[in-house]
Order: sequence, then structure tokens, then C-alpha cells
Amino acid sequence: MEVACGGGRGRTGTALACLAVLDGVPADKAVAFVREHYDARAIETAWQRRYVERFNTG
Repeated sequence: MEVACGGGRGRTGTALACLAVLDGVPADKAVAFVREHYDARAIETAWQRRYVERFNTG
């Protein structure tokens, strides 16, 4: 699977964090997980961070 956006951090980081949640990472830890394992500047906006923290698998 490829996940990409213009800069590779904002939308890409958000999508990766949501995939991490689907894989079992708690939603409130997913942003930190992606920043540690992908890019320290991933998930650029407060909106993106809130989206991940509220991401519900259902």
C-alpha cells in the first residue's frame, strides 16, 4: 500500500496514524507512534491530531 500527499507529513501522517489505530495502537497514542516511527513532524495540524484521537474502529 502507498500513502502519500504533497509533503508526505500532514495527510500522510494522519492516514498512517489511523492505520496504526486499526492495527491496535490506542488512538490517543497513534500520533506519537507515527512521529516516532515515520517522521517527527507528521500530523501537522490540530485538526489532523483531533481526527486521529477520535478515530473509531467501531
